[in-house]
Amino acid sequence: MEPAPGPGRFTRFIRQAAKEKRLVVQPRMGFGTVEQMRAGLEAVSEVGATTVGTITVDSFTRVNDYSSAQLALKKGEDLNGFPLVTHGAAVTRQMLAGIAGDDFPVQVRHGSALPGELFEGLMAAGVDATEGGPVSYCLPYSRVPLSQAVTAWAECCELLARSREPVHLESFGGCMLGQLCPPSLLIALSVLEGLFFREHGLRDISVSYAQQTHPQQDIEAISALRALAADWLGDTHWHSVLYTYMGVYPRTRRGAYGLLETSARLAAQSGTERLIVKTAAEAIRIPSIAENVHALEFAASVAEQELAAEPAVVPDSGIYEEAQAIIRHTLALGRDVGSALIRAFELGHLDVPFCLHQDNANRCRARIDGRGWLTWVDPGGVPIPRATGIAADRQRLTARGLVDMLSYNERRYDRELASSPARRLS
Repeated sequence: MEPAPGPGRFTRFIRQAAKEKRLVVQPRMGFGTVEQMRAGLEAVSEVGATTVGTITVDSFTRVNDYSSAQLALKKGEDLNGFPLVTHGAAVTRQMLAGIAGDDFPVQVRHGSALPGELFEGLMAAGVDATEGGPVSYCLPYSRVPLSQAVTAWAECCELLARSREPVHLESFGGCMLGQLCPPSLLIALSVLEGLFFREHGLRDISVSYAQQTHPQQDIEAISALRALAADWLGDTHWHSVLYTYMGVYPRTRRGAYGLLETSARLAAQSGTERLIVKTAAEAIRIPSIAENVHALEFAASVAEQELAAEPAVVPDSGIYEEAQAIIRHTLALGRDVGSALIRAFELGHLDVPFCLHQDNANRCRARIDGRGWLTWVDPGGVPIPRATGIAADRQRLTARGLVDMLSYNERRYDRELASSPARRLS
């Protein structure tokens, strides 16, 4: 195997921050016009924290509907992200001029199952990083057959691998559906996508995990993720990224910041290098530039204090062993990672709870137990050690029970923090 090339600008920035014990914070921000997007990037670059920039594309671009994006721009309509393909690489490159650089790398975030044209555009524009994966941007967001997404993502990885300057690729596998997916499955999917990227020539990658419902379980999960990444991706330049909770978000300002504070502490305690931040407006509308800036500064201040504290004690409920078993079993099913992923979903050995994609069995189930931990109720065909992680209560899940689980963090942070002292939020 050829030695890994040196890391690209995005990873060099992340590594320097980690060396200096600074958490990198990043928004989920995108605007339709060049003027708005540039203003957002400039504001993030000037935040009093260690930040990287984000260009999140719009929903038309995610599904390759460029004519609708063009029409919306022509009519002056608001878009929920930046239509990079429609604006074009030259315009995007010009927008980044004087902002993106060694001290402020930029990532394109998208959600596309078939991102070929987008990848061509972001590479031509000189963007430092992007994200997604053949499973994580297919099953939750599209009706594209998994086999088609795997082929498309193989081609996209090989396109990135031909770049003279390494382009960073982050797996979104740790965020499947945002919630109610047991941690061991999230970890396994993220590592498997990392292996897929590596198999197709990439050596500059990151693995992800989305904050769930209990900080102690999340500490164990991130520890397992980092250990498994070291086991399986040791010949790549990799780091870990944590997403502030991706499910139903608290509606009150205090609840939203309470949940963000928990995620910032979790990132600092777990050794995570990068945190994707959410704002107090998440449950209501697309956040403003100012709201993104405030959330970044708040998260960075929490993390800075936490980094000076004693390391967290890591529980051991078997998450590492479960994820390792899923990874090993999956890889044994195919001649390469892509075919193994397809076969594993065909057999139901990879299975995402409550995911309605046609290539997902949707037989396994999880629940939030009395401790607030997200645990297996029935793994279905997912090959986890039966001695660990299985809830004793196998009562039939009702629609009310599902709604209660989906709103668990919203209720907990809005109600529990409604009358409690809060950190200074402004």
